[in-house]
Amino acid sequence: MASALEAIGERWTLLIVRDAFYGVRRFNDFQVHLDIPKAVLSDRLNGLIEDGIIVRTPDPAHAGRHLYELTDSGRELWPVIHALLVWGGKHRKPNSRVYRHASCATLLNAAGECAECHITPPPQDIVTERRRGYRPTRDDAVTVALKAPRRLLEPLET
Repeated sequence: MASALEAIGERWTLLIVRDAFYGVRRFNDFQVHLDIPKAVLSDRLNGLIEDGIIVRTPDPAHAGRHLYELTDSGRELWPVIHALLVWGGKHRKPNSRVYRHASCATLLNAAGECAECHITPPPQDIVTERRRGYRPTRDDAVTVALKAPRRLLEPLET
């Protein structure tokens, strides 16, 4: 467990991974959505790359910039992220998002399972949407893009 926590156990790191599941891929989008200092974001992204959780590739739309995407190893973190979201929603404050199985639109339970299909769908088969009644206080491009329901891992264009 100690070794795993060295890779992902820091607050900013987990928020970066969460946003990567939401489809955030550009440095500026991570920075603005998370209100994270640029130096901290750069350090955390480099650590995630070194640990094989995120891969950095050139951004074909912007010379000199990069895209950051979860690797297969990073995608395997979805159950951990979902469990933390559920725990936080139960013991801290309600989560702003809900998660549905894309195939049948059934809400996932606390264990991340679809009660209708009796499976635990992989992240690419999960749709996230804003919880009914939740009103975001932010207006950055990521928050605006997340107003509409969207599949996890679907690249977010801002």
